[in-house]
Amino acid sequence: MDFKEYFKSVKGRGVLATANAAGNVDGAIYATPHIMDDGTVAFIMRDRLTHTNIQSNPHAAYIFMEDGPGYKGKRLFLTKVREEQDTELLFSLRRRDYGDSEGARGPLFLVFFTVDKVFPLVGAGEED
Repeated sequence: MDFKEYFKSVKGRGVLATANAAGNVDGAIYATPHIMDDGTVAFIMRDRLTHTNIQSNPHAAYIFMEDGPGYKGKRLFLTKVREEQDTELLFSLRRRDYGDSEGARGPLFLVFFTVDKVFPLVGAGEED
């Protein structure tokens, strides 16, 4: 699947779901992922619960619901492969300026994931 084209052309909202090593689950609203040239997907995050969870459990799910009628979208099953903090790449990828000076609200992390599986938003069939 061409994630770069999909997330560029389809509008909607997403939730990044994580769990810590003990299995305690969290879900947080996240923008569409950044699609990297190597095929990984990346999210910019602050050092909050989602980031803390993936330190002890690298698995996550991104649930994306397309705008419009019905239940269309994707479920991406992810595994963290690396992260970087406050890098030039991270700041070049930011889509919005939140009006805070760099670092004023704490460090930012660019977290990269491989996409292990893709399912439609509704249904059990895995997509190509």
